[in-house]
Amino acid sequence: MSGALDKLRVLDFSRVLAGPFATMQLADLGATVTKVERPGAGDDTRAWGPPYDEYGQATYFQAVNRNKDSIVLDLTDELDRARARALAAGVDVVVENFRPGLMAEFGLDYDQLRPANPGLIYCSITGFGRGPGAALPGYDLLIQALGGLMSVTGSPGGEPQKVGVAVVDVLAGLFATTGILAALHHREVTGEGQRVDIDLLTCLLAALVNQASAFTAAGVVPTRMGNQHPSIAPYELLSCADGDLVLAVGNDRQFAALCDALGIRHLSDDPRFGTNTARVQHRELLCAELERRLKTRTAADWADALARVRVPAGVVNDIAGAFGLAGDLGLNPIVHLPREDGSKVSLCRNPINLSATPASYRSAPPRLPGTDDR
Repeated sequence: MSGALDKLRVLDFSRVLAGPFATMQLADLGATVTKVERPGAGDDTRAWGPPYDEYGQATYFQAVNRNKDSIVLDLTDELDRARARALAAGVDVVVENFRPGLMAEFGLDYDQLRPANPGLIYCSITGFGRGPGAALPGYDLLIQALGGLMSVTGSPGGEPQKVGVAVVDVLAGLFATTGILAALHHREVTGEGQRVDIDLLTCLLAALVNQASAFTAAGVVPTRMGNQHPSIAPYELLSCADGDLVLAVGNDRQFAALCDALGIRHLSDDPRFGTNTARVQHRELLCAELERRLKTRTAADWADALARVRVPAGVVNDIAGAFGLAGDLGLNPIVHLPREDGSKVSLCRNPINLSATPASYRSAPPRLPGTDDR
């Protein structure tokens, strides 16, 4: 099958995570992506390890760089800059995440490339935009702190916590992909290219969703609540005989089914717990009542029993357990890509399922040209 983006050509100057994640989405859907890397070292993430795989390649780099070709260009060299400009004249999309202003110094910003390629879609990913925050470094951990995510992550009274993955970079990559596809649709209609600007800070603010609107619409500043939800109960970790069970009860029907399964039907008839608003107001008392019953059996036992009555519940998996579950459910979460030497690398598949133009997995993350290993 052909890919949805088979004829799309992308020149990728980005490094680390947000940009490469975006261009990998395009590549998985069929686009031809040429990754531009610096001489000698390449993308920073080629050296971000451990862990390394059995062939000595950093697993971080491999996570976001499949289905791409790689070329080495020294953008401080005029001849290589000329090569880069020539390449940009023949592509549909350019993606970059250098500090604002640097691509202009190289003669590779949107305004300088557009005359030779008026239909160009030029996506820039920055930490804090191209205005007053242009000089600020845009690292995921820093954005999680400055953007408020750490203030709502962690236990009450404990220290602020980062999320266990660079989630802001991933979100920015997804927003960048959406912006690029929207710009391509506009070009299809009008023939006009455009600039797509993505900054990590507003990507995070948008992704705070209900926590953000609590502030913008009601003036409420959310705080850390551990595993509890500010607006839903029970929606948290609760103790069982051998460990913790996640309950994610989103409506009154599910709560009634939960009480039936636990043998405490009277709780769903109690006015303190009969509605979600009441359950949130009496969360501590409710959790104590639930845990009293949950501690009579194991978390796995309760998860199985609750699944049968369509109550969202489960144990806390590690990463291996999570992939195992996806495999058991027939979701086929792992794909195996061929390397140039005939070996294979196993990576997480693209979650976008298209019936006519599915994602494809054509090649492993590229080796750095001119080197023998990563």
